[in-house]
Amino acid sequence: MELGVIAPVGVQALQVATIVIAAPLVSGAISHAEGRLQGRRGPRILQPYYDLAKLFRKETLVTEESSWVFLAGPVVAFGCYLIVPLLIPVLTTYGLPLGYMGDILGGGFVLALAGFSVALAGTESGAPYAQLGGSRAMTFGALIEPTILFVVFAVALITSTDLPYALAATVRSSSEIVRPSHVLAAVAFFLVVLVDTGRIPVETHTGTLELGMIDEARTLEHSGPALALLKWGSAMKQLILYTILINVFVAPWGLASSGSPLAVVGAVGALIGKAILLGLVFAVIDNLFSKLRLFKITEFLAAAFGIAVLAVLVFYVGSA
Repeated sequence: MELGVIAPVGVQALQVATIVIAAPLVSGAISHAEGRLQGRRGPRILQPYYDLAKLFRKETLVTEESSWVFLAGPVVAFGCYLIVPLLIPVLTTYGLPLGYMGDILGGGFVLALAGFSVALAGTESGAPYAQLGGSRAMTFGALIEPTILFVVFAVALITSTDLPYALAATVRSSSEIVRPSHVLAAVAFFLVVLVDTGRIPVETHTGTLELGMIDEARTLEHSGPALALLKWGSAMKQLILYTILINVFVAPWGLASSGSPLAVVGAVGALIGKAILLGLVFAVIDNLFSKLRLFKITEFLAAAFGIAVLAVLVFYVGSA
């Protein structure tokens, strides 16, 4: 190893650390900007860190109806969110030791397992609102998955690979990103991220109104460190989805091409900056559009699915 160069294993650990540490910062910056958009001062940018520290100091309460799954769910979900950064290009353009361990579809399965663990833990509490939120999350998740499958299928056809590192390299080194099929696939994934982060179309991401409550309902009965893991994991999931959209589909630039400490630090700053900019776009969309009724989410997801299918059709028509 050359002097002053970070080993690939070290860079891979930094990828996970970046997601873990920067996720609350990105969430805090978006919440602060959202408050400004609504004419409020908004919470402090570092407020999520204070909230997590407070929750970790509090006691964990468990309902009498709960089993061990109630406490295991947040831990499993948090572990899943630690795995995905190993598979995607968070900081580097080159593959890291575990970067080819799974494709982008495998990363999607890991995220799905995290969502299932959170929903199952909420259901195990026996609380009606938590069960309602878990049921809604699984129902809409089943509608999201076909869209993600078609997005991956479309991008795999365009770039001849579904490995995140290879996919990002193909987009970065060619004009594939300006092809209509790739643009449509990116738009479909953009809509999926909107739903997965609770920005639109039904609930506010921090909403507690039972008529549209989904994510907040699943964690309603958790407290203390378990709730801290759930909130931290939610912020990590948001940053992971942003990273996939930015560094794989749309703008895979600003990544480190070597293990130089300066290049890696620059990649960390670039990721945080791009994620905050993307989050501001989502915040503007969230504040510009009224929330839809709950049953309208199927139409929204059907539109995303239709765009993903159209991306595949456009590819085949364009190649004919």
